[in-house]
Amino acid sequence: MSSRRLRWVDVLRLLVTWLLAFGALLLTAVLLPGFSYTSWAPLLAATAVTGLVGMIVRPVLVVLAATAGWIAVGLATLFGQAVVMQLALMLVPGASFDSFWTAVAAAWIAAALGTLLVWLSSAGTDESFAASLLRLKPGEIDDAEVDGVLFVQLDGVSFPVMQWVLRSGSMPTLRRWVDSGSHAVQEWTVQLPCTTPASQQAILHGTAHGVPAFRWYDRELGRVLVANRPADAAVIESRASTGTGLLADDGMSVSNLFTGDAPRASMTMSRLEVARGSRRTRVVFARFLLRPDGLSRSLSRTIAEVVRERFQASRQRRLGAHPRVHRSWTFAGLRAFSNGLLRDLNTVVVSEELMRGARSVYVDYVDYDEIAHHAGSTRVESLACLTGLDQVLALLERVADRAPRRYHLVVLSDHGQSQGEPFAARYGIELSDLCRSLTQAPTTGLESSIEGWGRVDSVLEASARVDEILKPASADGDAELIVLGSGNLGLVYVPGPQRLTLDQLDARWPALVAGLVAHEGIGFVSVLDADGPVAIGRAGRRHLDTGVVEGIDPLLPFGRHAATRLLAATALPQAPDIYVNSALDADTLDVAAFEPLVGCHGGLGGWQDSAFVLAPSALLATDDPIVGGVELHRHLVGILEALGQRTSLHRSAS
Repeated sequence: MSSRRLRWVDVLRLLVTWLLAFGALLLTAVLLPGFSYTSWAPLLAATAVTGLVGMIVRPVLVVLAATAGWIAVGLATLFGQAVVMQLALMLVPGASFDSFWTAVAAAWIAAALGTLLVWLSSAGTDESFAASLLRLKPGEIDDAEVDGVLFVQLDGVSFPVMQWVLRSGSMPTLRRWVDSGSHAVQEWTVQLPCTTPASQQAILHGTAHGVPAFRWYDRELGRVLVANRPADAAVIESRASTGTGLLADDGMSVSNLFTGDAPRASMTMSRLEVARGSRRTRVVFARFLLRPDGLSRSLSRTIAEVVRERFQASRQRRLGAHPRVHRSWTFAGLRAFSNGLLRDLNTVVVSEELMRGARSVYVDYVDYDEIAHHAGSTRVESLACLTGLDQVLALLERVADRAPRRYHLVVLSDHGQSQGEPFAARYGIELSDLCRSLTQAPTTGLESSIEGWGRVDSVLEASARVDEILKPASADGDAELIVLGSGNLGLVYVPGPQRLTLDQLDARWPALVAGLVAHEGIGFVSVLDADGPVAIGRAGRRHLDTGVVEGIDPLLPFGRHAATRLLAATALPQAPDIYVNSALDADTLDVAAFEPLVGCHGGLGGWQDSAFVLAPSALLATDDPIVGGVELHRHLVGILEALGQRTSLHRSAS
């Protein structure tokens, strides 16, 4: 009975779609000179023929465009539907265009009118997008008895924020899972630095070694590495990969920084540099945008998101929200990209992989993180974004139910976010300028925010403009200090092959460390002393190796795991000569980012080091605290092994 009912629903949906498309084509014919027709009947027939021709022609255009490159994808996006309509009307007597340019205009007008009619008929829901994914055909696999896992990373969502949205009902899908007992949510404590590169490398590859921040001066290469630049991400992953990462057993990496040793990857930074000529992302991009509803959906959602962002930014100013930062038109575009086109592309790729039967898929949705950086981690617009992501999870759950293998869904974050007025706005000086004034030494400062641009590059791979923005910085030849911001964690490097000790720093610049510690906006610095790493505050210091405290422990406000994590970070060979952590307001939990961001992560203080994992209760059952991405990696690998995966990896290792 259920299959019979489904067929009638599909027939009804097809008829409704046909009639709406006919209405759009009729309105187009009325509005557009050069589009002639004898009566409504040829247009009704042309609507059906256009659909049939499109089924044949679009796949051909997708293959040709993806093979030729991004310029061809752009041309196909602009003119592909016009080709389809021109061919269709050649087959239907009684309707014609006077030129190909009329066909181009008709294609765009019909798509816009069709989108409007569909939107009006569906009350603005995403059901048509969902229906297109639910129509994907499941593939054939020979190991259906092995369950799969879909890992969904909600970038930047802290455990307290997740608790709040679950209690408020703002994420009804996740709330349903928790209420049913199928899933449980728990906190995991993020290592230092609290950044996506460190967390994803730890979660996907099982090590946080070698990643001291989001960007840093690499002594071996003699230049700055930026984790969301493809060439740099490839270097970072090559140092961490063992070939047995989380996704090594027939896994798929989607929109991540690193692959987790997955055999396949899409929009993943570390593989873009070696895959600039690959067709995978272009195929998905072209297939999505060559459909009239796909293109129109992307345009309408992009415009709506820009309008929403400008309104919300204006409302923050009008209400006098504090702290806040300037929200530019550039950010509005980046937000529209991450919350519109990128979200849809991620969902399409993941759905295709589930229907293909991939054993594991790991995808990163950056929507919340992007908004929270500029609006604030607990602001209305940031929390509202999570409701949209909950709808994505509901859709992926439906797709997984139709897949050729059973899937278990694990939802997690890579770090949280803390909030506060940026350091420069609050104290009137950049960290690099403060270091320059204390040393009178030539100083290069890299404190702008570039995280969002990397997400654009993950899709547009060969964009020269984005590549220029993310181009690795090299210090001025005369620079004696390189200062970088990574959230509220500052990094001060002295260019050269070796790190300097505290005694060497004091001998070269007597006022540097003392002046940093004395500044009211700085909570502590961490350096190498003669007897090992030490954290220094205004009223005391803590020797991280031994735990010996002189005076007042500068790490007391930062939680019980602060010393352990700071020791691990400071001991890294890639660590800066001086780590600088902003002060923490004990009442508001505000920190001060060394970048122009109101929501930040990188150092210690606030909710940035409190992440969450929401997993099937039967597969992740532990009462012990999870500290660090490496420990979380072990738990996630345990889930895969419990489902019968990774057996071939063990055989290879033995």
